Amino acid sequence: MPSARNLSEIFIQTLEQAADSVVVIDSSNNVLLFNRAAEQLWGLDRTSVIGHNVKLLVPQDIRAHHDDYIEANRRTGINKIVGSSRTLHIERADGTQRWASMSISKIEADDEVLYTAFVKDITAQHLQNEQLRLLSLVVDRTDNAILITDAPGEVIYTNSGFSHLFGYSAEHAINKRPANLLAPYMPPDEVLGMHTQLAAGQPYSSETLIYCADGQRIWCHVTINPIFDAQGVLSNTVAMFTDITHTKMHEVLNNRMLEAIVREDPLESLMEKACREVERIAPEITTSILGVSTNGRLHPLAAPSLPASFSEALEGLAIGPGVGSCGTAAYLGESVLVTDIANDPLWADFKALALPIGLRSCWSTPIKDSTGRVLGTFAFYYREPRGPSAFHRRLLDVIVHLCSLALQREESRSKIRQLAFYDSLTNLPNRSLLHARADQALAEAERNKSQLSVLFVDLDRFKQVNDSLGHPAGDELLRVVAQRLSVNRRSSDIVGRLSGDEFVLVLPHCDSAHVTEVVEQLRQTLSEPCQLAGSTLCPSASIGISLFPGDGHDMGTLIHRADMAMYQAKSLGRGRFSFFSHELNQLAQERLALETALREALETQQLRLHYQPQVRMQDGLLYGVEALARWHHPLFGDISPARFIPLAEECGLINQLGLWAVREACRQLAAWRRQGLKIPAISVNLSPTNFHNLDLPGMIASTLQQHNLEAGDLTLEITENVVMDTNPATMKTLHEVHAQGVRLSLDDFGTGYSSLSYLRRLPIQELKLDQSFVNDLEEDATNRALSEAVILLGESLHLTVVAEGIESIGQQRILKDQGYHVAQGYLFSRPLNAADLEAWLSTAVKN
Repeated sequence: MPSARNLSEIFIQTLEQAADSVVVIDSSNNVLLFNRAAEQLWGLDRTSVIGHNVKLLVPQDIRAHHDDYIEANRRTGINKIVGSSRTLHIERADGTQRWASMSISKIEADDEVLYTAFVKDITAQHLQNEQLRLLSLVVDRTDNAILITDAPGEVIYTNSGFSHLFGYSAEHAINKRPANLLAPYMPPDEVLGMHTQLAAGQPYSSETLIYCADGQRIWCHVTINPIFDAQGVLSNTVAMFTDITHTKMHEVLNNRMLEAIVREDPLESLMEKACREVERIAPEITTSILGVSTNGRLHPLAAPSLPASFSEALEGLAIGPGVGSCGTAAYLGESVLVTDIANDPLWADFKALALPIGLRSCWSTPIKDSTGRVLGTFAFYYREPRGPSAFHRRLLDVIVHLCSLALQREESRSKIRQLAFYDSLTNLPNRSLLHARADQALAEAERNKSQLSVLFVDLDRFKQVNDSLGHPAGDELLRVVAQRLSVNRRSSDIVGRLSGDEFVLVLPHCDSAHVTEVVEQLRQTLSEPCQLAGSTLCPSASIGISLFPGDGHDMGTLIHRADMAMYQAKSLGRGRFSFFSHELNQLAQERLALETALREALETQQLRLHYQPQVRMQDGLLYGVEALARWHHPLFGDISPARFIPLAEECGLINQLGLWAVREACRQLAAWRRQGLKIPAISVNLSPTNFHNLDLPGMIASTLQQHNLEAGDLTLEITENVVMDTNPATMKTLHEVHAQGVRLSLDDFGTGYSSLSYLRRLPIQELKLDQSFVNDLEEDATNRALSEAVILLGESLHLTVVAEGIESIGQQRILKDQGYHVAQGYLFSRPLNAADLEAWLSTAVKN
């Protein structure tokens, strides 16, 4: 047997060769053993450590008190830390930082007490967790659900929107496969196809039904982006889920049902299609539709999943209280829910039909026409005692309306055709019917030589409601407004919806004095509080008024001028009204004159570029300049870009403006280069419209060649609106420009909800932190955390990150400490013309 001495030597050799770091200290805190792994972890040679106090291995700021800390632990019970594990911060000899997990063992031998620390390097895990923590500050600000998986495809992170949308806690989702948790019905070949697509580096996108924690399902738009490590191996996926249930439900059911109605399919075929579509969307439901005749008798129209004998037994049954769920619902004109068919008295005479085929509960809803008359019933049967979920209620709301259309078509096809003239959301006359009725009212006013008022109503901050509460809430607000606009209207008054949040009222026999009273009453009615998506809102609208005959003699002119007056009212502070005046018409003429002047300016080279420097944070060298358009008109003077660039978008000049800016910027850069000025690159802002132009890549290539510039000398700044643009040429043009070597920069990053989901789709090399995050950087800790998350995200994607809008030294210092690569803002320079920039370069920055 080996001696104790040999065993000791073997033990020491084992520790020396251990894969993890091992440090042994004596009772005087001196290092007795420092193995090879420890040398690599700390970056220190063992000869400089062994025999010295262990405090040289701890960070500088705690060394002075380290002996006291160890002694205190010994006095108060070292056993509290012996055997436990804790995270250790390590400052290496070369100044770099590492993190490790440390556990301590106590050894007593020959009246000597030794302590052995086993230290495992966990730096990579620590940094990943920290990045995910900071990134979560960004992603948790969106209502969309976001989850991140690891390489094996298991969930490692969910944001708060995930729990809010699906009802699953983060703990429940962690280590699960998303498809198993959210879409267990998804066919295996579809799951395989999704993983194959992601592994090939291609984003995956779909619209699918998702299972929630409470068992109900919602429709989601799903976008999954793959993330690859430095070796090109799939390391993570980032998935974003957006609830589109309301829109999708309408889309699927409306499209399929309305197509069948337009084809004039037979009623029984339409009703069977309605049942099958519901059962396809919600397989846990068995459906049936019964018609109700004018004499109060039930007639089965469709029950594709029920035995024929079930329907036959209901033929000709008189409606009334106690006639099952459907007969009672038809009689009462309201929904009837029976959760226990076996014991509910409503089913006493009919349970023998339902129970043998496994039906245990039934929810029946009357199908009514526009007058409230019951035309039929739509029943949802369940195979367990239960009631409808919120999803089922939303599903029924849509399908019952469509069934009503089909039943009414049977009664009167002319009524069905008439529905084409009504807005499906608000039931108000649409544009076509509005104009037809308004023209009739105007003709009558001309005959009677009476006055007529036209009101153009536009909701205030409607987009904010959609963005903050969701489109279903926005739709509900439109319905509320439509109802309130219709309250107290005379039979001769006309209320219609033009589009979006725009409504028109035509009021015959209403002069300027009376219309003011009407508008005040409308404003008061509209502003009454209403509940939307759990929030209380007080709607407001801007109202423009035009009068016949003073403001026009045809309805097109009157509506247009009321529209102009509405914009005037909105400019006064919203919630106001304004009459059309010829001064407003003058403003419109001035806008037309400005548009003409802009066209002339582009043709005669009146526009100029100014240049704002971009400075490298690390060494103060010039990184590049951003070209910004400026316009001085001989008559109108200096015109702000905030005015003429939106005007260029509206009047179709933005493409011409963007092409001019690229050509002029390249010409100026080449001129500076010939003067010997060292300007590394120039960036130009382009609109999404510029990328509709399939000739853009060729134009850029020829411009660069003309001025002997490299593709890398030019950067194009874009916003995420480029990706959201639906023109099919946009992404094709974008990728062709990128393939040439021209750099792409994503401007205003962090201001939209979709930036993260689109990052993987854009071939960008640069992110620009929006100045809104920089403004309060010195006072707002949240902004600092978000800006740090952006730089970490940018660096993880190997992107250059630019901070714009820097105006103070404090902002610069914070951003530099966070690792930002490039700075831009008034702290360095305002945008300068070419000559002033040359002077600035000679004094203000290294070059």
